[in-house]
Amino acid sequence: MTSLSARGDRLPGVAGKQPFETIVSAHGMTVLRVCRAVLGPVDADDAWAETFLSAIQAYPQLPADANIEAWLVTIAQRKAIDVTRAAARRAVPVPEVPDTVAPARNGVDDDLADALAVLPAKQRHAVAYHYLADLSYIDVADILGGSTDAARRAAADGIANLRRIYPGAATEKGGDR
Repeated sequence: MTSLSARGDRLPGVAGKQPFETIVSAHGMTVLRVCRAVLGPVDADDAWAETFLSAIQAYPQLPADANIEAWLVTIAQRKAIDVTRAAARRAVPVPEVPDTVAPARNGVDDDLADALAVLPAKQRHAVAYHYLADLSYIDVADILGGSTDAARRAAADGIANLRRIYPGAATEKGGDR
């Protein structure tokens, strides 16, 4: 992904902005953490890729003073909705359940991912956007479509539920913000 033309000059509309590669480097892991929290590890990589494909197309029209991280998380949230809707429409036939165990997920905490997966959608999304993407409650409210107080409440309820169901919650440090 690049914001340079084939000749090497800047694409129209991106003059004065960071190169898109810099944005991917700076915010890629945050977007991936949000995608994993909202969708789980199986669909997260596809949603991440779709997020940045959409973002590079829209980047020339993005105002120079925009909050890029919130913009990317908003795109990721919409891609997550698309993935969820597509999965609901698609049948997944399985002739028999395999006896093998799924491979390790490169340091992803399976228990935390499972605990996030059982949270109600609004709580899961609020926790992911605020605690994983480090967005303000104002930005979370804009993404979820509600008030700042509702976003704060959903995140607080999500954290409270995680403390009850996540086995590592008692030993984790820095969980409150």
